[in-house]
This record gives sequence, C-alpha cells and structure tokens, in this order.
Amino acid sequence: MFPYAAEPFTPEEEDILRRYVTNLDRPVFALVNLPEVVKGALFARYSRSPKSLRRLFLDEFVGDLDISGDVTVDATVGLKRAVELYEKVFVEYGDDSVAQLGGVHLACEQASNVLTKVLEWGRLMAYLEQSTRYIAYNQRLSTGHYRYYRDPGLLDSPLGARYVGEMDRMFDTYGELLVVLNDWLKARHPRRPGDSEFVHRQAVRAKGLDGLRGLLPAGSLSNVGIYGTGQSYEQLLVRMRAHPLPEARAYADLMLEELRKVIPSFLQRVDRPDRGGAWSAYVEATRGETARVVAELFPDLVAAGAPAAGGPSGAPSVELVDFDPEGEDKVVAAVVAPGTAAPEADVLDRVRRLGAEEKRALLRAYVGERANRRHRPGRALERTGYRFDVVTDYGAFRDLQRHRMLTIEWQPLGVALGYDVPGTVEEAGLAAPYVASLERSRELADALGQDFPDQAAYAVALAYRIRYSMQMNAREAMHLVELRSGPQGHPSYRWVAQEMHRQIGERAGHRLLAEAMAHVDYGAADLERLESERRAEGRRNALSGAGNPLSP
Repeated sequence: MFPYAAEPFTPEEEDILRRYVTNLDRPVFALVNLPEVVKGALFARYSRSPKSLRRLFLDEFVGDLDISGDVTVDATVGLKRAVELYEKVFVEYGDDSVAQLGGVHLACEQASNVLTKVLEWGRLMAYLEQSTRYIAYNQRLSTGHYRYYRDPGLLDSPLGARYVGEMDRMFDTYGELLVVLNDWLKARHPRRPGDSEFVHRQAVRAKGLDGLRGLLPAGSLSNVGIYGTGQSYEQLLVRMRAHPLPEARAYADLMLEELRKVIPSFLQRVDRPDRGGAWSAYVEATRGETARVVAELFPDLVAAGAPAAGGPSGAPSVELVDFDPEGEDKVVAAVVAPGTAAPEADVLDRVRRLGAEEKRALLRAYVGERANRRHRPGRALERTGYRFDVVTDYGAFRDLQRHRMLTIEWQPLGVALGYDVPGTVEEAGLAAPYVASLERSRELADALGQDFPDQAAYAVALAYRIRYSMQMNAREAMHLVELRSGPQGHPSYRWVAQEMHRQIGERAGHRLLAEAMAHVDYGAADLERLESERRAEGRRNALSGAGNPLSP
C-alpha cells in the first residue's frame, strides 16, 4: 500500500511542472531550474497555504515567470550532471567539506506531525513547515480522506478499521467546532474602525485555528520545505534510516531517490552497507542499548506516569534546572577580554571585583541601544547558558522545537501528562465536545500502544502534554524569549518564553542579562494576529502598484 495521495494535473500542467520538479506523483520532490529567489518565495508562501507546492507554483507563480527558455527541460527523468570532478575530490580524497557546497530545495509533503519533528532535527538546515494557524484541517486530500497518515502496517492490522474511524471522528469534531468558534469570535471581537474586512477576517480565523489546533492528532499531515547541503542531507538520511518509526524509514527512501537526481555524488555513502549502513546501525544499536540499560536501572521511572482516565493530569511547567551562578560575570569577562592583552582568567578575576553598576555599564555598552529584537549583541553572551525542563502541550512543543541552535530533547509523545483546554474554547462553551474528542484520542492511543508503540503517537491530540528539555546559551535565550513572547504568538508558547525570561532574572540571578532582553513582551492580546495582519496589509498596499501576486 502506498499511503500517499497523488495530485491530479492536466497534460498542460504536467508539461510545465516536469521542467521544475523531479517527479509529478510522489510526496517528495526537488525544485530545479528556478532562480533561488523564486524557490525561497515558494517555500515562504508554502507555509501558509493549504495547497501542495506544485499546485501553488502553477496557480501563483508561473504567470509571473518567463518559462519559454525551459521548454525542452525534463527534470522528472533525472538530471545528468558532470559528477567526475566531485567524485575525484569527494570519493578519492574523502573531503567531506565539498558536500557542504551543493544544496537542494526539497519539498516533503504529506508527512505526519510526528515525522516533521524528525525531519527538522538537524541544526544546519533551513525549514518552513505548514502552519496550523493558517490552514484549516477540515479540508480533504484528493482521495477524499482527511489529512492524517495511514500507516500501512497499522491499517492492515485488526486495529486498522478502528484507527480510521476514530481519527475521522476527531477531524469531524474539529471541523464542526471550527464553524461555531469562528462565529463566536466574530461576535466577541467586532471589526475595529480602520481595519479592513480582510484583516479582521484573517485575525479572527487565526485565533479560531489556534484555539482548536489541540484537537488535531499528531498523525495530521503537514508539508515541510527543506533547504540543506549534501552533507546535511546525508546526516539526516542516516538518522532516518535507523529510526524506529516505519514512516521515517520509508520516507528516507523517497528522499534519497529524489536527492540523487540532483546531488548524486554527495549521497553515495548513505545506503552503502560499509558506510551509511554501518552508521545507521550504530545509531540504532546505541539507542536500543541505552533504552535497555535505562529500563534496567530505573524501571520505576520508565513505567511512571500512567494517565488518570476522565481528565487532565499534571500541569504545564517551565523550570530552570541548571545554570552557572557566575555566568553573568563570565559574560562580562568575555566582553572585556578581546579589548585587552591579558589572559581571560585574569580578566575574570578583575571583573569579579567590579561593582554592580560598573558591570552594568560594560554590558550596556556591549548591548547598545536595541531598536528592535533583531539587534542582537555579539557572542560574548554565549559564555553562559541555561537548561530548562518544560512541559507543554504538543502544539507549543512543535513551535519551540524549531529553535535548532539550542539543544532540545523530548520524551515520547503520549497521554500520561494530560491535556490543556484553551480558555477561548471554554469561554465559547465548547469545552464538553473538545474534551470528549481528547478522550477519544486517549482511548485510541492506549489501544494502539501494545502492538504499535511507535505509531500510537499518531492518535495523540496536539492538546496533550509532552516533557522536553531545552538547553541554550544566553544569546540564543535572548532570541527565543523575545521572538516567542511577541503578542502575535500562540498563548501556549508565549507563556513559556515569558517564564524563561523571568527565571533567568530571578532564579539564576542574571538580572543584567535579563535586562538586556529588552524586547520580551508581557502584554495581553485578544486577537494575537491582528497587528501582524495590519502590517502585512500595509506591505501589500505598498506593493500593489508593482502587481504583488500574493495580494488577497
């Protein structure tokens, strides 16, 4: 069984597409023969559109491109390139750095929300993922099915019919409540003078989608646009080929097939038994042995957390579990050291003797007047760091997991930590059907757990909580807490960012560093996306004279 829906195209559309994508009927394909700015714009639009990338390209981009010169190109039969030089350097001399110099834009469609976290693991790649904030998930695939992953092994089992039936009911509930919640929100937040109907509609729609995204199971499908080098793809594929989730292993094969059409020399080792095969085997063996020893030494911790039926358990939390009490002094020393001829140990000793105001003056000089959050100071802030233990709903985790410059690791997604019910849902009087759908999710996940422990996560709704650790230096902390606390953000992760900032200042005692994070927002927002939609409309109006293709 091929668990992906092929999208239909007319012969004329196929003739255009085959010049720019490496296949017409599979969920993974590379973009070729397009200017870099077009590929970047396509991926940017991709994240906020319900359309596939091929359909988006046909509907919104082809009309603005001169494609006449590409009429003889056929990328779907594979691109023949002169690989001899690469092979001489990359294979004969073993220079891996060459594989950092060739990159690919790869569209990864119909991937479950469990798989997207696997795809987005690597630090040195760029990702854009379809957003649950802009896409209504009551739309169906070309096959007529709801948009969730149908694992072939699971569907062929005695649990297959129950899986499909219960997942469909979750999506039914999502679609039914979305109509009711949007009507309630329109009445609750009437359009303000000066706001266009489009701006108001988009802001209300985003809040409705935010409020109900917790109903979506983690098996919900998403589209991810990836840009990476050959070396980054090699590392990603090696990990995926060793992953316990069958979807990840099968998807790795799809990716490898398409990538070899454009950067074959960089991926020769991935499936060689003595190279990539040995690497994947190492990853799989260490994971399995670690799990065995952990279960042997800490059986009570591994088995902890059985859920209480009928309601949420636990609570969202953010806890700063590790920091350097001298971290602030070390940052100030890192500020001072490059301007001296002294060893850093001597500089740190002198900094320790300074008064609070002298340290503040040094740090303020280094940080400067930050007009906005993008004005970030230099790498001296990387001299100290923080580790947080976080429990949030899976929806918030999906957003925070994208901060790849920090270290993030998570426990398996399950139902033991309970779930969150958004205040908007309760105020609208929709808590009862919302909770009923979450209970359906829990019961299905429990039923799948014994025979399909990895696939059971597909049934877990995004409202259920997950525990994860986040470790970052102070510079990355500045970026995260300022970005994620913004009024346009989802309330579930805004709270995380605000709490991280508070604990950096109060618990770690790094008040000067917390003070430097001047663009953390603690304000309340009724329609979180309203101001962003206003700014976006201003930009569209400014571009309207140039024929902006993305105007509403």
